[in-house]
Amino acid sequence: MPIQSAYELLNRSLIFFQGKPVGTAAACDQSVVAANYNECFVRDFVPSALVFLMNGQHQIVRNFLETVMHFSGHQHVLKGHKRSMGLMPASFHVVEEEGEEKVITDFGDRAIGRVTPVDSAMWWMILLRAYVVATDDRAFSESDEVQKCISNILDLYLRERFESSPTLLVPDAAFMIDRRMAVYGYPLEIQALYYGMLMAARELLIHNENNQKIIGDLEALSNALLSHLQNYYWVDRQRFNEMHRYEAEQFGRDVVNVLNVYPESIPGWMDGWLDARSGYLVGNVGPGRIDFRFFAQGNLLSILFGITTAAQSQSIMNLYLHHWDELIGEMPMKILYPAMVGEKWRFSTGSDPKNVPYSYHNGGNWPVLIWPFVTAAVRIGRLELAEQALSIMTDRLKNDNWPEYYDGRRGDLIGRRANFFQIWSATGLIIAHEVLENPESRALLDKVLINAEVDG
Repeated sequence: MPIQSAYELLNRSLIFFQGKPVGTAAACDQSVVAANYNECFVRDFVPSALVFLMNGQHQIVRNFLETVMHFSGHQHVLKGHKRSMGLMPASFHVVEEEGEEKVITDFGDRAIGRVTPVDSAMWWMILLRAYVVATDDRAFSESDEVQKCISNILDLYLRERFESSPTLLVPDAAFMIDRRMAVYGYPLEIQALYYGMLMAARELLIHNENNQKIIGDLEALSNALLSHLQNYYWVDRQRFNEMHRYEAEQFGRDVVNVLNVYPESIPGWMDGWLDARSGYLVGNVGPGRIDFRFFAQGNLLSILFGITTAAQSQSIMNLYLHHWDELIGEMPMKILYPAMVGEKWRFSTGSDPKNVPYSYHNGGNWPVLIWPFVTAAVRIGRLELAEQALSIMTDRLKNDNWPEYYDGRRGDLIGRRANFFQIWSATGLIIAHEVLENPESRALLDKVLINAEVDG
């Protein structure tokens, strides 16, 4: 059975330190070329952790949280540059040196492109709240060490910058799309995670006099970020018509084209992309720029964190229904659409041979994305879409030896450079199955991921 095989793969992937499980390897592929796939990546561990929490294996998650937290409490110096307290590693692994086990971390200093991960601390905070929701272990979250770690993270992410918007400016390759893909600026996935982190921190901080100001700041910032995303990132047929008729070079407070976007910059593929019932959050927004590409992770997390309104959430699912072959295809689901091709691909990726059109991050299909899709669809009452997407992949994923990603416009080809026995491909399937079949697992994710205002 595919689910049993997925659990077996998950158990094989456990990483131990001093006799305790502290994480899961990215893949269990013995033929893998990329040596770091035997490491535990913070973002990759999230679906593993959710599976553990659903099954009552809470200690593994706590061990992970403690391990990563330990390495965020130091100020790192690389080539004379001091990295802030609160920064968390992209990954870690365990080695034995002179008969002693050591944890070796990567803060981007060994990564391709040497980019520091922006999303690690965000996922850590969200996972910490998931752990507390599942266990009610408030003694852990309210300990001095954990509260100090939360404060360090917030100090890093809430610093005043030369910006007027509440969004977070980040470089290319700083999150799941970890290679150059023209996402520099304010990519949707980071903004959704940022909002989720702010909401989680508001729940996790001890509500005392010392934290009164920061909790108030979190509420103000999260409200501003929510409004910004709903207004400036959202596009549907009505909004697209407005953009098509934008007047540029407007000055003052009460203008429609606030970001001075020129209608000529709207890509041709947008003509006919939206029907009357569909809409989505665009991939990136900045001065004079809108990236109209559809990014799956950011849109799905926006539903799960309560960023989108009820009507907007339905419109995103309608977009999936309207473009099922392009966005779901033969192996759910496409990470972004459309892929960059030709000169755009060469210029924007640096001619990256791994991100050729409709492969890897440039329009590849990633099985791990099934868990946020199914969870989002079930949450807003689109059960039929969740079941249909899951049914496409269940048997094939196991038969193909759990690839990392798939290639092609319809996701019908195993990724050219995909690793096999990829753990988050397996855990994504487990979570999706649990959400559909197990009301208790569904309830846990509702409490963990939904906007704190909604879950009361």
